[in-house]
Amino acid sequence: MRYLLHNFSEIMGFTRTHVYLALLPLLIALVVAIPVGALVRRVSWLRRVTTTVAGIAYTIPSLALFVIIPPIVGIATIDPLNVVIALTVYSVALLVIAVPTALDAVPAAVLDAARAIGYPALRRTLVVEFPLAIPIFVANLRVVAVTNISMVTVGALIGVGGLGKLFTQGYQRDYPDEIVAGIIVVLVLALIVDRALFLLGRAATPWLRARGPKGAGA
Repeated sequence: MRYLLHNFSEIMGFTRTHVYLALLPLLIALVVAIPVGALVRRVSWLRRVTTTVAGIAYTIPSLALFVIIPPIVGIATIDPLNVVIALTVYSVALLVIAVPTALDAVPAAVLDAARAIGYPALRRTLVVEFPLAIPIFVANLRVVAVTNISMVTVGALIGVGGLGKLFTQGYQRDYPDEIVAGIIVVLVLALIVDRALFLLGRAATPWLRARGPKGAGA
């Protein structure tokens, strides 16, 4: 704790970089995974292929991906874009599976009612299915966000900034206090982001809040 207090400004600099490297891939993944997930859900064989490809992509070790990406994209290994691209791959892999799963949870009776009143497929997806799928999707989104925050620390091994530097510097200096400080800040950051996404999910589903205390929960 003493190290954390005495080096607060430096740690905040690492934290800002860490947030950028963790959340930018999440935003990019949302833009890609939501439309792709919605489309593949309607084609069974394409959904199976997408799930398989996403599963394979997610099993690639992060360090291996950090080595593979630079020569393909034409960037330096220590370029922060390397970490952004790698985490975008992982985020898309998880979310492109989460989107169809969340949409599958929408009650069939609701979809039948939407069809009965003449909603075309696109409008039904946008104004009926997606809103009702938010709770399950946000639960998956929280997992991906926290996973990204954890995985950014690996970037320190290739020289990319973030809170992982506290681990590598602490190890090199044989200074456990620095490592402990890094663990504390990463955990706090993960808790803050997780709670923020939970609250955003609650704000986007006011009908669930209307149920009262029984509908609440993290």
